[in-house]
Amino acid sequence: MGTRSHGLQSWVDRLNQAELPALAAVVQDLHRLAQQEKSSVQQLADVLLRDASLTSKVLRVGNSVYYNPSQEPIRTISRAIMLIGFENVRLIGLSVSLIDGLLTRAPREQLQELLARSFHAAVQARNIAGYVLSRHQEEVFIAALLYHLGELAFWGCGGEQADELASALAQPGVDVDEAVRSVLGTSFRQLTQGLVKSWNLGAIASLAHNTANHNDPAVFAVNLGARISEAALEGWDSPAMEALVEQMAHFIGVTPQEALQQVLASADETVKVAATFGASKLCSLIPNTDPEQIRVQQEQRKARLLQPNLLTLQQALQDLGLMASRRGDVGMILDTLLKGLHQGAGLERVMLVVLADGQSCFRAKRVIGEGAQGWMSEFLLPVEQREQPHIFSYVLRNKEALWMGVPASYNLNELVTQPIRQRLGQGMFFIAPLLAGTREIGVLYADSRVSGRALKHEQFVAFQRFTQLTGRCLEALSKRP
Repeated sequence: MGTRSHGLQSWVDRLNQAELPALAAVVQDLHRLAQQEKSSVQQLADVLLRDASLTSKVLRVGNSVYYNPSQEPIRTISRAIMLIGFENVRLIGLSVSLIDGLLTRAPREQLQELLARSFHAAVQARNIAGYVLSRHQEEVFIAALLYHLGELAFWGCGGEQADELASALAQPGVDVDEAVRSVLGTSFRQLTQGLVKSWNLGAIASLAHNTANHNDPAVFAVNLGARISEAALEGWDSPAMEALVEQMAHFIGVTPQEALQQVLASADETVKVAATFGASKLCSLIPNTDPEQIRVQQEQRKARLLQPNLLTLQQALQDLGLMASRRGDVGMILDTLLKGLHQGAGLERVMLVVLADGQSCFRAKRVIGEGAQGWMSEFLLPVEQREQPHIFSYVLRNKEALWMGVPASYNLNELVTQPIRQRLGQGMFFIAPLLAGTREIGVLYADSRVSGRALKHEQFVAFQRFTQLTGRCLEALSKRP
């Protein structure tokens, strides 16, 4: 197929008419039946019976232990509806059609990975919804399964343009949204919304992408399921997962420990569900929950985390003390300062910014820590911004060290401006003025954003101590005869 599509409407038309018309028709019919109060068993059976392979797959899923624990054999669609329920059979039909419509083509890895994630999201969302909703759980399942429908359809049917995007996304440092927009002429999110609308997939599926509706519990469950399935790829103990488990615990009214157990149980269930739906090649793509595997992952992660080292800390303080009385050279003073804070106090990222260009701006002078190298060229901040004062100038003017992100400093939060957040990220940090006597040198910044761990009181004490000692060293230098 040599056709190129560009823009939302052009993709929706192509997917509906050329690529997935049979899938679109079945999906619409199955969805319409859910909307009607009085859909009959016969109407549902008729939709499924139009396609023999669909019928046999629905029966196979219906006979699986997952849906039919009594294991009484089901040989007809109408019997399936009686035994496992109208809604379940309708959803099995929908899910099977989707997998078949997409996986029967030459499935590329992006499609398989995303479909595995979609299944995972669907099971997580349905089980979360089970705590708070008496009905709609099955609709939540479908809405989460279809949460990335546009992207699924694109990887399934995008042809040459899918190859094009795949190689664009493989470039280091690529802006994903930009790349998608330039190849498709629209975003995946808009494409999903376009298909959900044109296939008439119902309220929850269309509300899921609309930020205004996050207080609807069904929509919240769908979004949470989708985010959990993504965070799981970073590991069950990643900071992102921890935050989501907290949200989920709050939402369904259990402890974070119980919420995590529920999340892990849902991941295991997903493997069974995917196999049941004939998508067993996706099973290996669903994150593992084996406690032994998780333990190994956690150990590896801990080993990578920076731990404070008291010996290094004391040695660095001692060295600075000597340099204050004997005058060290600037380079050595600053090296000792950064090493003491990073390896000694265990602060993951440290940056010293100094007043530059005739005191008009702050420029990064020294940095240390994973991912901090970029600050050397990128970090530049005007000192005086009347319309938008910021924390770096504030600290230097008020000559005090601050621990941002704790209640004591909440009243200063608006001084952490958008440009600062964009460069340094969100979360707590330490910041202090560096003064040589009364002379303003610059500002010292430190955080532990690499792992997302909270900062500790003893780290703040060390941070203040190092700043003061460094100031004394620099003052001694300036008094050199």
